[in-house]
Amino acid sequence: MASKPHTDEVYRPKRVPKNPIKFKLQLNEEQKLAKQTILDSTITLLGGGAGSGKTLLACNVALDGLLRRMYDKIIITRPTVSKEEIGFLPGDLREKMDPWVQPIYQNFFALYDKVKIEKLIDDGKIEIVPVSFMRGRTFMDSMIIVDEAQNVTHDQMEMITSRIGLRSKMVICGDDHQIDLRKRSDSGFRFLYKGARGIKNLSAITLSTNHRDPIVEDLIKYYEDAADKGITITTSGSYNYKNKK
Repeated sequence: MASKPHTDEVYRPKRVPKNPIKFKLQLNEEQKLAKQTILDSTITLLGGGAGSGKTLLACNVALDGLLRRMYDKIIITRPTVSKEEIGFLPGDLREKMDPWVQPIYQNFFALYDKVKIEKLIDDGKIEIVPVSFMRGRTFMDSMIIVDEAQNVTHDQMEMITSRIGLRSKMVICGDDHQIDLRKRSDSGFRFLYKGARGIKNLSAITLSTNHRDPIVEDLIKYYEDAADKGITITTSGSYNYKNKK
C-alpha cells in the first residue's frame, strides 16, 4: 500500500463563496482592470503616484480573497526605514511595527468593518512580517502585500519574492517618486518592474487616477519640475540651482 503524501503537498480545494464581498468603498474602472491583472498573475508590481490607490487596491484584493476563503492569511510587509531598524522601539513585534503598518490598516478599515478587521488581526489571519524577518519563511495559501516597495533594495526584493509558496499571490506596491534610499538606483522595485516583460506570471501595472484632492497632482508636478530644473531645497525653505551635466 502506497504511503500517503506529506500534508504540505496535499491540496484541499476550498469552498469559495460565489457572492462578492460588499465593501464600503468601490473600485473605479482603472482599479477593476488592475484587480483582474492581479488575480491572473502570481506576482504583480503595482506602481502609481501618491493618491493613486495602490494600497487600497491591494487591500481590496487581499481581503476579498481572505473572506471568500481563497487564501488562509494576508501577509503584510513594509520597510520601516531602509534598514528596518525597529529594535529600539518598545513593545512586542506588532507594537514595534504598528506605526509603519497603520496606513495599510486604515485602508482595511475604509473597506470593511473595523471590529471584524481587528478580529482577523488578533486571530493571525492578517499577519505583520518586517522585511528583515521574511528570510527563511515560505507563504502558502496566502496573499502577500509589499507596501512602500520603492524603498526595498535589490537583495531584499529578491529575498521577498522568493518567499511565495503554492497557491499564493503577491502584490508589490511602489512609487518611484518617493524613494528614500540613499541612492535611487538601489531600489529593487524599479528593476523588477522592468523585468516583468520577460518573466511568466509576473505583471507590472501603473495606476494614474488621483483619489485625493486635485491639489495633490499640482503639488507633485511642482516638486518634479523643480527636480528636473536641478533645484535643491534647503532646510530653511530657500532653494538654489545645482549644476547638472
